[in-house]
Formats: sequence, structure tokens, C-alpha cells
Amino acid sequence: MKLLKLVPDHTNIHFLKWRVPFYVVSIILMAASWGLVLTKGLNLGVDFIGGQMIRVTFERSAEAPVGALREEVNKLGYGEPIIQRYGKPNEISIRMKLPAGADHDASLSDKMARTITADVKKNHPDARIDGVDSVSGKVSGELGQSAALALGLAALAVAAYIWLRFEWQFGVGALFALVHDVTLTLGLFALTQMEFDLNIVAALLTLIGYSLNDTIVVYDRIRENMKKFRKMPMPELLDLSVNETLARTIVTALSMLITLVALLLLGPDVIFGFTAAITLGIFVGTYSSIYMASPILIWLKVNPNSFVPTETAQEKQERLAREGY
Repeated sequence: MKLLKLVPDHTNIHFLKWRVPFYVVSIILMAASWGLVLTKGLNLGVDFIGGQMIRVTFERSAEAPVGALREEVNKLGYGEPIIQRYGKPNEISIRMKLPAGADHDASLSDKMARTITADVKKNHPDARIDGVDSVSGKVSGELGQSAALALGLAALAVAAYIWLRFEWQFGVGALFALVHDVTLTLGLFALTQMEFDLNIVAALLTLIGYSLNDTIVVYDRIRENMKKFRKMPMPELLDLSVNETLARTIVTALSMLITLVALLLLGPDVIFGFTAAITLGIFVGTYSSIYMASPILIWLKVNPNSFVPTETAQEKQERLAREGY
């Protein structure tokens, strides 16, 4: 029985031929992502902004009555709520600031949650309370700082590891690819306004690990080919290396996407954002290994002779003596 091959033998796709247009498009997408993050902002969850979030599903309604809910909750005297749809049109989250003194007396936030949920059920009999989350402002601030620190240190550790294993040019390429992947994922969440919580931070860390794994495989083959083909032009050498690892890259990506797509379509709504982040990350991580991490080596002046030790005058004399000159 003949084995199925997703990538035929001797595949020779000229990826690097389009390196400049793809780099331009990627930089534009990165700029647009940061523009969305700065203008629209991220829909931060209770984990990061503090307060209380009540998740409600209206079981017999096609859409949640957002306007009516906003007026009803506002009349309770706890302040103006932030009500947003998530998942299906009949699923909403009600966000409230914690009442004064709740950091020291947890019963105050419990009382507010009971009052709001009782009012929602009274006015909307088909309302189902799916969960109530409460985080103090102090804890949310610490969580936000810890999440940002974790992402930053992970990216720097990746760059340092590749620098030590290969050369500094490879570390720069890997770091740029990681920044590209994380930036586009943040842009997705700013554009769609899906909730950004600690689950998404976990997804970003997973994405960093996946992108690193794929980049190292490509870099390792590049380094091997640099030793074997001293006279080959760098773009051709990079194309050769990417094509030689293409089968492994595609099989790995497809294996993960099969599971992720199933989770997106059939999985619970509570992990939809996490799954969406990793699904996008598989695409951008694979793309960045080919079109971000590899072409930058050309612009950093890497060539097959870049890392060949320079022969000193004494070593040259010793070599000539051994050769009989």
C-alpha cells in the first residue's frame, strides 16, 4: 500500500521570491492590529479590570434584550452596567464595578450579585444564569502585570535560547516572528471584541511555544544546509531548507487544526476565545516561520560563510606546513 504524501518528494516552491511583498503585507497587518488595540481596545475580562461579571443566556429568545437590561440594572443603584453579547446573540455578560468597600467585605459583592440576578430572573423568566465571577481591583491589577510579564519574558527567553543555539541573527529573526504572531492575535481580539482574559494569555503562551518549535525546525535545517552548500546563494538555500521541512510543518499544523476546528464548532462557549486564539496562531505561526523568520536572515547579512571561523596567520602557516609548502 502506497503511503499518502501531503507534500511530494523534491518539492521546490520558491517561497523567498515573494519575501518583500509578504513582509510589506505583514508589517501593514501588524500596524493595523496595534491601531485596533489602541483605538478600539481589548474587551478585557474581569480578570484584568476587576469587578463582577454575570453571564446570562435567554433560552427562549433569539436575541438578548440588551437595552431593557441596561435600564433595569441601572435602576438598582449599583451604577451603569456594561452589557455585551458573547457567543450567540442570546448570550450576554453584565459587568459591574464592585461596590465601595467590597475589597474588605466580600458580602457586599455577593449581595449585589444576588440582587442583580434576582431582578433579571424576575423581569425575564427565560433567563438562565450561567455564572458569576468577581475579582477585586488589586488582584486584577496584579494579574494584568503578571500576564504582561509572562508574555515578555517568554519571548525574550525564546530569543536568547535561539541566540545561544544558533547565532544572534537567528535570535532576532525568531523574536520578530513571535512579535508578529502575538500582534496579529491581539488584533483579532481588538477587531472582534471577544473577551480577553487569562485563558487568552495561556493561548498566547501556547502560540509562542508552537511558533518557536516550528521556527527551530526550519533554522536547524538552514544551519545544516549552510555547512553543506557553501557556494549556494542564500535565497536558494533558504528555499531548499523550507521545502525540506515543509512536509513536517504541514502535517503538524493539520493535526492540530483538525482538533481545533472541532472545538470551535462543537466545543463549549467558555473556551471559544481560547480555541480561536490558538487556531489563528497555527496559521500565523506557520506563516511566520517561512516568511518572517527566514527572509530576515538575508537582510541581516547571513550567508553560508558567516559562521566559518576565520583562519589566523599562525593557523595558516601551520596548514601550509602540513601541506608541504
